[in-house]
This record gives sequence, C-alpha cells and structure tokens, in this order.
Amino acid sequence: MTEIDLDHHRSGDAVTAELRADVVAGLTAERKWLPPKWFYDAEGSELFEKITQLPEYYPTRSEREVLAAHAGDVAQLTGAHTLVELGSGSSEKTRLLLDALTGHGTLEAFVPLDVSESALAEAAEAISKDYPGLTVRGVVGDFTQHLDLLPGGQPRVVAFLGGTIGNFLPAERAAFLRSVREVLDEGEWLLLGTDLVKDPGILERAYDDAAGVTGEFDKNVLRVINTRLGANFDVDEFEHVSHWDAENEWIEMRLRARRALTVDIPGADLTVEFAEGEHIRTEISAKFRPAGVEEELAAAGFALDRWWTDSQQRFGVSLARSVRG
Repeated sequence: MTEIDLDHHRSGDAVTAELRADVVAGLTAERKWLPPKWFYDAEGSELFEKITQLPEYYPTRSEREVLAAHAGDVAQLTGAHTLVELGSGSSEKTRLLLDALTGHGTLEAFVPLDVSESALAEAAEAISKDYPGLTVRGVVGDFTQHLDLLPGGQPRVVAFLGGTIGNFLPAERAAFLRSVREVLDEGEWLLLGTDLVKDPGILERAYDDAAGVTGEFDKNVLRVINTRLGANFDVDEFEHVSHWDAENEWIEMRLRARRALTVDIPGADLTVEFAEGEHIRTEISAKFRPAGVEEELAAAGFALDRWWTDSQQRFGVSLARSVRG
C-alpha cells in the first residue's frame, strides 16, 4: 500500500489524561457511565466492523442503500472539492461518495478523521491506492475537539455517517452540530446519517446480537481501561445489556456487574466498588424522527436541502447547507 501522512492531534499522553478524566468522572457518578469513544482501540475497531456485518445490525446496510441511490445527487448538488469524513472507521461506505464525487470531476481531497489510528491508517492507505489522483490526508483526532484543524479546499462536504450523531446527549448534540457549522463557510455542506425511530424489538436485537459480538465490543471499554490505566477489571464479570428507553427514544448499552466487585484503577488513583447488578452506561444511541432532524439542523445554522431514506424507512440521510447566522 502507498504510505500516507497522518496529522496527529492526540498524543499518547493526552489520550491517557483524557481517559483518566472520563473514568474518574464517570465511575464516581451516582449512576456510573463511560463515553463510547473509548471502545475504539484497534481491537474495538475490528469488533465494530464485525458488528456492521451482522444480520441484526441493519443501520450499515440501510445507510449504504441510501448512499448507493443518492451519492450522485450529493456530488451534483455540492460540487465538493473536499470530502471530510468524521469518525471514518474503515471508510467503506464512503467509497460510494468518492466514486460519485470523483466521477463528477470536482473532488480534489479526502480528509478522514478518526480516534483510532490503526483503522484510519489502513483505510486512508487503501483509498490513496484506489484513487490515485486524490489527495488523502488522514487526521487522528476527536471530532468533538479538532474540527478547526481539518485541512482541505472549499467547497467542502462534511460527512457524519452511521448514526453516530445519536451517541450524543441532546445538549451535546446541539453543541456538536454548532461546532460543525462554525468551521464551515456559508454554503458548505453537512451530510448526516440518522437512525430512525422504529419497532423496539428491531432496535434491541441490533444492539444485542445472537452471536455476542456487540457484547464483546461493549466490554472492550474495560479492556482499554485495563491497558491504559493499569486497571484490574475482570471483563467476564460484566455482562452486556441493551435497553430501549421509550421516553428519550434511545437505546442504552450497559455493562452489568454479575456480582459485587472491587476494581482498582491505579492510573486514575481510584478504587471503584460495584454492587451486584449495578450498571455502567457505556453508550446511548438516539433514534430520530425526520421533523426533529430538520429542527436540530436549523437550530445549528443549517438548512435542510435533501432528505433520503432506505426502502424500509429505517435510516435517514440528510444533506444540509450552512446558512448565514
């Protein structure tokens, strides 16, 4: 594969300090929690790619169906010179956009951003090889912190796919969308993937598959803490749980202690007690309604231009233009 440069905005020491702060805040809270971004070391990224191929996990297939049908529309409407992908992972679905934009003749650069250096490097190198006329600049960073450091010429389209926007609490989501708007000039674009409200049974199966891959992915956050902070979590003493919260219209992923436990986390100077059956919330995955998506985009400074769904109306992809504040 062709070697490419990566821009690093997360040093190892900074990542450890950030993890330490999150662990202290989350595991000393009355209701324990951990942010989902800590799933994604090399092993976690591989597990998530396996999840996207599971029969129960419809979002990836549904979003791919939408992009296959409408990537050409994105290229025609945006005429983008730069495609920025936030939380790019393997960038597999993004190839549909790359094909359309390069075919349209406007695309000059692809800028994938991800917290996982291993997943980012592999994807960026593969795309650099397969699209030889394209400038590929990978950015190792956190899309909640490093948006203002993204390279690339205008006009840009920022793609935030996979329904990852649902991992934010509502106030966090509003702040994030505003931060994307702040780095874009008027008339530049946001392509957003949003998982839609649907039958709770479909949702719960998608987040608790029969093969147990999602459970291993969920537990990986504990492995990351063990590795980076020297903790002694016994991963097998926690079980994965998914729960549909009808009031908030989101799925919660949790880890439940099988018995009373004491965990030492030397790198955070912390000892944590778990009661039998106590939960750590590791992720929320909000589900959306079309009118709500349009309202949230408008509040952040975007005007909805196009709204597309898959044939089963399980997943929505919106194309929105940044407008004058």
